[in-house]
Amino acid sequence: MAELQEVQITEEKPLLPGQTPETAKEAELAARILLDQGQTHSVETPYGSVTFTVYGTPKPKRPAIFTYHDVGLNYKSCFQPLFQFGDMQEIIQNFVRVHVDAPGMEEGAPVFPLGYQYPSLDQLADMIPCILQYLNFSTIIGVGVGAGAYILSRYALTHPDTVEGLVLINIDPNAKGWMDWAAHKLTGLTSSIPEMILGHLFSQEELSGNSELIQKYRNIITHAPNLENIELYWNSYNNRRDLNFERGGEMTLKCPVMLVVGDQAPHEDAVVECNSKLDPTQTSFLKMADSGGQPQLTQPGKLTEAFKYFLQGMGYMASSCMTRLSRSRTASLTSAASIDGSRSRSRTLSQSSESGTLPSGPPGHTMEVSC
Repeated sequence: MAELQEVQITEEKPLLPGQTPETAKEAELAARILLDQGQTHSVETPYGSVTFTVYGTPKPKRPAIFTYHDVGLNYKSCFQPLFQFGDMQEIIQNFVRVHVDAPGMEEGAPVFPLGYQYPSLDQLADMIPCILQYLNFSTIIGVGVGAGAYILSRYALTHPDTVEGLVLINIDPNAKGWMDWAAHKLTGLTSSIPEMILGHLFSQEELSGNSELIQKYRNIITHAPNLENIELYWNSYNNRRDLNFERGGEMTLKCPVMLVVGDQAPHEDAVVECNSKLDPTQTSFLKMADSGGQPQLTQPGKLTEAFKYFLQGMGYMASSCMTRLSRSRTASLTSAASIDGSRSRSRTLSQSSESGTLPSGPPGHTMEVSC
């Protein structure tokens, strides 16, 4: 029998007319650099122009990861530490990403003229179909923080068929009540807009500690050249309507949801309440210790690990290799059913601050994970 020989076959890419191998390589390199830097687009909507940045190329039969940032931030200051984290690279290689900047929040945005009517959060949600139509994307996995989490939730309520999953950090689905309004007005008499926004983003313990992270974001917001625009976004957030989530009712999120909040964060109670109103068979609740008000900034490794499990539960990245968090996890798991048996079984997973994961597989129950 003749001896088999290994033959290496290389793909030959046809050159364009007049193109040399050297110029082809230069063009390919430029394209790769452009993808790494992201491609920024703007699209007109019924409520004004919106800017967004796309990273990567669409993958067949896979949704886009679609982010929306909180008040006082833009997509870079809100999400860059998370998406540049080492273990996140495995995820972003498998999905195209779309990072939206709320109107007037993008870098270099001009200040809106006096009297400009900034869109409501509902109207910001209504801009999303224009973005997806422009990109020709059919479905998304939304990742939102604060106001961005509300906007993505509002969009998912009106366009459920286009949302495969949601990661909602620091969501407050409730409109402000009279007591909230009174407290907000009193705070406005004694605090500047930047200080009020910082109190929305971070816990009082973090602000008192004045760490390098707090100093960085205080400087970003206080000296923002578009501070007037930020105030308009802030006012829209404070004038939000109630999402009216109802467990078992029509007003609920129909896709898998991962709720995330830091322990002792400003929005902890609101996220806990939101968890109680969503479908327990579709919802995972991640409470992160030692993460403060912005888990995506302070604990990107733990959030990345949880995001991987969330994607696996949706049927993506089945062969993904878990990081040290899963290999070193120490967990105690307790299960309890309600006395009358009419409520869904809930589980609480408590883990040390050095480990924390969400079990893979479809989310079959509401879960609280302290990590």
